[in-house]
Amino acid sequence: MADPRHPFAFRDFRFFWTARLCSTLAQNTLVIVVGWQVYDLARATMDTKDAAMQLGFVGLAQFAPLFVLTLVTGWAADRFDRRLIVCLTTTLQLACALALGLMTGTGAISLPALMSVAVFLGVARAFSMPALNALGPNIVPPEVLPHAIATNAIAGRVGSILGPAMGGYLYAWSPPWPYAASVGLFALSLTGMLLLRPVARIIGEPRKPWLLMLEGLVYVRGNTLVMGAISLDLFAVLLGGATAMLPIFARDILHVGAAGLGHLRAAPAVGAMATALLFAWRPLKHNVGVKMLVSVAVFGLATVIFGVSRWMPLSLACLTVLGGADMLSVYVRQSLIQLSTPDPMRGRVGAVSTLFISASNELGEAESGFLAAVIGPVAAVVAGGVGAILITGLWAWKFPALRRARTFESAANG
Repeated sequence: MADPRHPFAFRDFRFFWTARLCSTLAQNTLVIVVGWQVYDLARATMDTKDAAMQLGFVGLAQFAPLFVLTLVTGWAADRFDRRLIVCLTTTLQLACALALGLMTGTGAISLPALMSVAVFLGVARAFSMPALNALGPNIVPPEVLPHAIATNAIAGRVGSILGPAMGGYLYAWSPPWPYAASVGLFALSLTGMLLLRPVARIIGEPRKPWLLMLEGLVYVRGNTLVMGAISLDLFAVLLGGATAMLPIFARDILHVGAAGLGHLRAAPAVGAMATALLFAWRPLKHNVGVKMLVSVAVFGLATVIFGVSRWMPLSLACLTVLGGADMLSVYVRQSLIQLSTPDPMRGRVGAVSTLFISASNELGEAESGFLAAVIGPVAAVVAGGVGAILITGLWAWKFPALRRARTFESAANG
């Protein structure tokens, strides 16, 4: 019998976890194939630097909707049925995967088509992530939440490992197949969400929508610990993120092709899943702030070494370490936010957090692509890793609350 303190002891969490696993698998399959197709199509008519800029535009296309819609999506997650929002956004992503599969199969795929679909995927993520993150705490008791966050992270990292590898191998076999797999996985995710029972939650006092929308920003700005944690992750990954450059490294630097790109993309998730498994078995309890700062510095150092590596095993090892360090940072940040935020505000605060995450990921990809177009991909990755290390030192000085955070409970209460 499942331990009652384990999140899997709760029926709805099992459906929630399965739905998240399937959607993450599908999303990561899409990401790897879209990035490869953009770079492959661009390289047919452009040099390496101009093609890298196209990868930057893909990241920007996914980030722009989230930047524009953040206040609305957070308000929606606190005002409307969170399950319904996740179901609708999953359906939109399913439609995007179907459209890309049909265009690829008929030979109608093009850079404008890929960019357009990237915008719709950005819209779906903008609404989905705040609702999904706010839904998790409604399913398990507060005392189980840190354990649930680590267990939930396993679903995300399993999807991040298998999705890119599956996308790379399926694309090498036949280009439409990864899109067909994504359609099936999104359908399974949608089924899991529909099986969730109605969730009881607290609705805040009715006020004007624009005031409610701003509350998330005000809350985060006023909580020094949360602000420091999410902004550290933002700037470190924004500068140090190397994932946008992986198609370039796979094709033109390491010369490992589409299948090798799948391995490179999966490597960070291998490290992240190992870290998540460790925290699911033995949750982090002491010196959480210092450990977060150290993990970001390690993230930057691993990025630098990856940038100068020309040996595939070393590159994979660096990406694995990078992913594990990032997972520790994510684990600390999410635990602090979920434990210290009242339920009526979780959607809006989650939307602000999602904006920071997306800025560090999609906007980071745009920054990396544009910088690589100017100074080259290797220099861009190395400079980003150095920047992440410098940011860690600056944030340790600027946000002393991060250094002083001993446990999640004391940080949330103090």
